[in-house]
Amino acid sequence: MDSLDISTDMETRMGRRRAVAFALLAIVQSTLIFTIALIMIPLPIIAEGFALTEAEVLLLQVSYGLPFSGLLLFGGRLTDRYGTRRMFVLGLVLFGAASLGAALTPGYAALTILRAVQGVGGAMVAPAALGLVRGLHPDPAGFGRAMAVWGGVSVLGAVLGFITSGMVAEFVNWRWMFAVPIAVSLLGLAGCAGLLPATGRAVAGPEATRPGLDLPGALLATSGIALASFGLIASNDAGWGSILTVGPLAAGAVLLLAFVLAERRRRDPLLPPDFLCNPLRLAGLGGVLLAAAISVLIEYALLVYLQQTRGWTPFETAASFLPFAVALIGTNSIAAAIVGRIGAERTMAAGFLTAALGLAALAFLEPGTDYPTVLLPAQILVAVGIALVFAGAAVLSMAHVPPWQMGLAGGVMNTAMELGPTVGFSLLMAVAATAADSVAGYARAFGTAAATYTLFALIALAIAGRRGRAPE
Repeated sequence: MDSLDISTDMETRMGRRRAVAFALLAIVQSTLIFTIALIMIPLPIIAEGFALTEAEVLLLQVSYGLPFSGLLLFGGRLTDRYGTRRMFVLGLVLFGAASLGAALTPGYAALTILRAVQGVGGAMVAPAALGLVRGLHPDPAGFGRAMAVWGGVSVLGAVLGFITSGMVAEFVNWRWMFAVPIAVSLLGLAGCAGLLPATGRAVAGPEATRPGLDLPGALLATSGIALASFGLIASNDAGWGSILTVGPLAAGAVLLLAFVLAERRRRDPLLPPDFLCNPLRLAGLGGVLLAAAISVLIEYALLVYLQQTRGWTPFETAASFLPFAVALIGTNSIAAAIVGRIGAERTMAAGFLTAALGLAALAFLEPGTDYPTVLLPAQILVAVGIALVFAGAAVLSMAHVPPWQMGLAGGVMNTAMELGPTVGFSLLMAVAATAADSVAGYARAFGTAAATYTLFALIALAIAGRRGRAPE
C-alpha cells in the first residue's frame, strides 16, 4: 500500500469518526429540547397524582425551561473560559444525575427542583456542544454544512419529546419519560472518551487572554430572561392583566434594561454589544426565534384541538405528529445541500414561504376539519418549512464567529431558540384569545403566523439580493 492509499484510508476513517461524533452531539442537543416538551402531555396526570394547584402546575411546567434559557449566555461564557469538552462533561453529569433523580422523586417539590437542575445542566451542555461541532469542522465550509444540519436538530427534539410523552402517557408510568435523558447523558459521556475532540479552554482573542465571567451581567441576564419568560408563559392562562403576568414581565424588563446598560460599561462584557450588530447574525437569530415559535404553536394548538375538540386520545394525538417528524428528518437530511446550492438567506426564505402555505391552510381550522386532507398536508408543509428556516438561520447565526467566541455564539443562538416558544408563542396565543372560541382563536393565530412568515420571507430575499449568498 503506497502513501497515497494510506492517506486516503486515514481520511476516510477520520471522516467516519467525525460523522459519528457529530451524530452523537446532535442527539445530545435534540435531547436538551426534547426534555422541555417531554412533560407536556403527562402534566395533567402528574398534577392529579400530586394533587397540584394551578400555580404549582405552572411552576412545574416552566421549571426546566426558565433556568435553561436564562443561563445559556453564562453557559457560553463558561465554555469560552474553561473549554468545550470540560463544560460538556460537567453539564452532562448534572443533566443526567438530575434526570435520574426526577425519575425517582417522591413528590412535587423535589421534582420541580430536579427539573430546574436539569435546566442548569442543559445550559452548560448546549453551548459546549456547538463548540465541539466547530472542533470537528474547523474549516468554514465544513462548519457551514454542519450548521445547516444542526439547525433542524432542536426542533426535531421538541417534536420527538411531544410524541414520546404521548406514548408514555398512554402505556406506562410518567416516570419512564426520563429514561431518554438518562440514556443520552450516559451515551454522551461515553463518547467523550474516544470520539469528541479533546479541546482545552477557548482562546479569547488575539491577546490569548481568558474571558472574565462577568457575574453581575450573568445575574442580570439570567434573572431578566427568566422573569420575563415566566410572565409571558403565565399570560396564556392568567391573562395579560393579571399580576402574575404583569409583575414578572415588568421586573424582567427592568433587569434586562439594566443588563444592557451595564454591558456597555464593562471592559469584558458577557454579551459584547457589537456581537449582535452583524445583520446576517441578526437575520439568523430572528429565523431561529420564529421557527421555534411556530413549532410550539402547531404542537400546542393541535394538541388541544385534537384532544378537546375531536376527542382523540393522547396516543392518537402523539401518533398524528409522526409524519411531521418524518418530514423534519427528511428535509434536514438534504438541508446542507440546499444551503450550499442557493445560499442560507434563500434557503430561509424558501422555508418561510413553504411553512406559510401550511399555516395558511390551518388558518381555516374548524371543529370538523379533516385530518388526512387538511391537517396532515399542512403539518408536512410546516415541518419542511421550519426545517429549511432552521438550516439557513443556523448558518447565518454562526457566520463570521471567531473560535474564541463559539461558546458565546452557541449561547446566543440557543437563547433565541428558547425565546421563540415564550415570546413568539405567547404573542400568537394573545391573538388567539381575541376570538370567540378556542378553535377560531387557533385559526386566527395560524393566519397571523402565515402573514408573519410571508413578511420575513420577503426580508430574507431582500438581504440575499443586497449581499449575495452568505458564507456556507
